[in-house]
Amino acid sequence: MARIDSQLLFLTTSPRTPEKMIPEIELLIRHFDGHVWNHESQCGFMKVLRDEDYFNGQGAKDPAFSARDRINRAPKSLGFVILEPKLQLTPAGHALINSYRKDEIFLRQMLKFQVPSPYHKPTSKATDFCVKPYLEMLRLVRKMGTLKFDELQMFGMQLTDYHDFDRIVRKIEKFRIAKAQHTGSYRTFKTEYLNNELKKIYRDRILKGETKTRESNDASLANFLKTQSNNMRDYADACFRYLHITGLVNVSHVGKSLSIVPERVDDVDFILKHVNREPVYVDDKAAYIEYLGDENIPQLLTDDYDMLVRKIRAEFKDVTISTDCSLDDLKDVLADLLEKRKNDNIAKQVAEIKDYRKYNEIQQTYEQILNNKLYDAPLMLEWNTWRAMTMLDGGNIKANLNFDDYGQPLSTAVGNLSDIVCDYGDYMVCVEVTMASGQKQYEMEGEPVTRHLGKLKKATGKPCYCLFIAPTINDACITHFYTLHHLNLAMYGGKSTIVPLPLEIFRKMVEDSFNVSYTPNPTYVRNFFESSNMFAKTCDNELEWYEKIKDKALHWLE
Repeated sequence: MARIDSQLLFLTTSPRTPEKMIPEIELLIRHFDGHVWNHESQCGFMKVLRDEDYFNGQGAKDPAFSARDRINRAPKSLGFVILEPKLQLTPAGHALINSYRKDEIFLRQMLKFQVPSPYHKPTSKATDFCVKPYLEMLRLVRKMGTLKFDELQMFGMQLTDYHDFDRIVRKIEKFRIAKAQHTGSYRTFKTEYLNNELKKIYRDRILKGETKTRESNDASLANFLKTQSNNMRDYADACFRYLHITGLVNVSHVGKSLSIVPERVDDVDFILKHVNREPVYVDDKAAYIEYLGDENIPQLLTDDYDMLVRKIRAEFKDVTISTDCSLDDLKDVLADLLEKRKNDNIAKQVAEIKDYRKYNEIQQTYEQILNNKLYDAPLMLEWNTWRAMTMLDGGNIKANLNFDDYGQPLSTAVGNLSDIVCDYGDYMVCVEVTMASGQKQYEMEGEPVTRHLGKLKKATGKPCYCLFIAPTINDACITHFYTLHHLNLAMYGGKSTIVPLPLEIFRKMVEDSFNVSYTPNPTYVRNFFESSNMFAKTCDNELEWYEKIKDKALHWLE
């Protein structure tokens, strides 16, 4: 049981991206179903997890803690697994792994998450909790029309009791008026406004001088406010990501805001009308576990047969529905229609990209990424680079992304694949992108990039190359990738041609492709990578090689 001593809203933050728990829960049950969840099984779980290609972490310092961090938080809190007395999958967990409609499974479980509960007990230091956080945040988005990330951070995270909903709405409305009247720096205005809110929230603690945090020995008020601000931001970020996975809300990466998907307004209104706002079974653990693990509750609009028929006919007017369809059959029909709409939207995007109609938008998105103007820069970098590679030349370009029903980026996909895979017929290129910098870039990307390229070689039997793109390239990555040009390693399918490029130079390659009077063909791409192989043989060291490959990129069509 987790003890909560916070004055702010509590949500699950691990894993940061909800889809990541699916393969990990599946792996956990495959190896440890029926085991006691203790130090031994926790270390064992991390051992098998580290052997999975989709796992990019370490978990080496304290594997048992790492295992608990991955399983005891969202998977347990959302009712997918039971850890006591022995580890087992709940009906909801089984549905998550096997269901075609995973967004619906996530939605049901998130609507049941509550504080207080037998899993989450506020201490005497905490505020008085009485809330189902995701339900109330969904209500807040619906009420406000559009909810900015900053508003969710500053005010949404104060909604620890659903009875305070109207008070939080008034706070947001007051903030919006003050923001409209402010004429100076928004960043300064927001910081001052947030700090004033925090001083009110933590007034008693500040007056007692209890401003030291676990994260630091610095007990100053400024450090305390910064720590609490970061906590609010982390919880708001988790809320953004988890609400988005339900398919009910749109995320504007430019505006950093949430809004209800227009086609899902009826679904949201049904939920807000029928789902009980009161926490249940607070002192009855057995009843709570049974309730939380039930994959069929709460009821959604799509559980009503007649309403589901009307919904399908409203969104897909040309569809004929068989009169002998069961409810589950009907849900599968809707899922198939949504999948087709998504694929049609992606195909339309690709056609527009290949005609260079998206060139200015692609370059503008890169500019926004570099200037930290977008909500989820890593996701947008991956999506935008997929668009850039699609436009750059011929080939079949696939992004390892999850897209929403409208073909917009939802999240990075879990799996042991490169971010982007380009099939040029007689050869392949994988593209890896990252926002990481410094030594962290090398630690996070060095080995996985090499592994992904090696896997692509073995899977296709074709010559394969890799392009590694980041805003800045760490020196350790340069050395590592240069060295791999020379090492014949069976584990990675022989020598590895991995070319690191700063994002600005890759943008110049895209610009050159746009400006020439012809459509570049895949031969130019392959020549670029073969130049890297040649430079690796003739240059004296990695720095000379790196300079030559950057210069080649700036003249890749000459």
